[in-house]
Amino acid sequence: MLNKIKIWKNQNNSSTLRDKIEGIKKLPVPEHVAIIMDGNGRWAKKRALPRIAGHHEGMKVVRKTTMLANDLGLKVLTLYAFSTENWKRPKNEVDYIMKLPEEFLGTFLPELVANNVQVKMMGYKHQLPKHTLNAIEKAMEQTKNNTGLVLNFALNYGSRAEILDAVKQVLNDYNSGILKETDLNEEAFSSYLMTSNFKDPDLLIRTSGEIRLSNFMLWQLAYSEFWFTDVLWPDFSEDHLLEAIEVFQKRQRRFGGI
Repeated sequence: MLNKIKIWKNQNNSSTLRDKIEGIKKLPVPEHVAIIMDGNGRWAKKRALPRIAGHHEGMKVVRKTTMLANDLGLKVLTLYAFSTENWKRPKNEVDYIMKLPEEFLGTFLPELVANNVQVKMMGYKHQLPKHTLNAIEKAMEQTKNNTGLVLNFALNYGSRAEILDAVKQVLNDYNSGILKETDLNEEAFSSYLMTSNFKDPDLLIRTSGEIRLSNFMLWQLAYSEFWFTDVLWPDFSEDHLLEAIEVFQKRQRRFGGI
């Protein structure tokens, strides 16, 4: 009897989720959603578990969020996985995080391929361990012809460094005669950033109750809508993503106009 009740509840929940998804898809959805996935360590601490347990649990949420984003018809999902400042964390935690791409993509890659998801990465590759980079590059190679959702990992990424590097490239091109002063505008400068192939995020989500950008896409988020939640990343559910998008759909984006 208990098993029948459990099955009925699961079916009912699944039906409710599907109804929500179909309702949201009737209105324009954000093309590009960026997420600062915060709170893995605090999630583990609340359960008297090592911090790495939170990162492992958070990896499962990445899978669910990616599949829902693909179902909703988003074009790009950018996930802030590791910042240029995160190297300051304890070595055992950093080492574990650097193993997650292997574990995640090792089991999830066939599903990404089957669902037409393309894997991308932005960040500084030269500092990543070889095994981490190999896992990312393998996924990128095997999904490069996919035309659905772009799953973009911001790994060893920092926006200030990105902007400084862009300025240096602009100066080099100017000094080389490739770029004229009159050619430089916002669109031209954006082409020097790591997101040059993507539209700027329409919506930024940050979990865990923190209300700051933490050196994430400072140029690109100039006119994005922000949605903050106290929910820790391992507890972030499909309903939370749908709620964020519903809030986005109710906002009026004026881009400085009336």
